[in-house]
Amino acid sequence: MKRISVAAVILALIATPVLAQGRRGGGGQDKAADTKPKVDEKAYKAALERIPEPKEKYDPWGITKPAEPAKKPK
Repeated sequence: MKRISVAAVILALIATPVLAQGRRGGGGQDKAADTKPKVDEKAYKAALERIPEPKEKYDPWGITKPAEPAKKPK
């Protein structure tokens, strides 16, 4: 009797993820897609053009390396 109950518990644990994958509720996804704001391409490009260009090129490693390479003594 103990073997049968253990086998039933194991089968129930295996079947639970299978049942969760089989349920498809597509109704909630359509509502979420409608509430997203629409992207205005012209406004996006205009906003990018208003960003000023930097005068100097940004060097992310500038702090870690010296400005001029060290010269080797001969």
